[in-house]
Amino acid sequence: MTSKSAQKQVRVSSRRQMRNKSARSSLKTSITKAEKLLFTGETDEAKKVVEEAITLLDKAANKGIIHSNNAARRKTRLMKKLNQASALPPVEPEPEPESEPEGEAKPAPKTRAKKAK
Repeated sequence: MTSKSAQKQVRVSSRRQMRNKSARSSLKTSITKAEKLLFTGETDEAKKVVEEAITLLDKAANKGIIHSNNAARRKTRLMKKLNQASALPPVEPEPEPESEPEGEAKPAPKTRAKKAK
């Protein structure tokens, strides 16, 4: 049998866990969104999203949801990726290959005969 105070502590910790889980999830989502924008080369939008992610990281660290060193490490990695993306020239989309006119068929590719052993 557990004491009443232990039972209450279990209830309190489960409430905190649910609240922290929600905050961590939104934090991870914002970081992922920022990284996707950085990898696609959209640096202007990425800067805004990175700033939002950094704000969320600071808030989570202040509330004790994540450790302050964890927040600092994640912020550093995000800023490093942002700086590298902004230093690169903008990515141009590849041109689409021209489609072949209908009616003309491509010749079949040549295949090599397998050697018998």
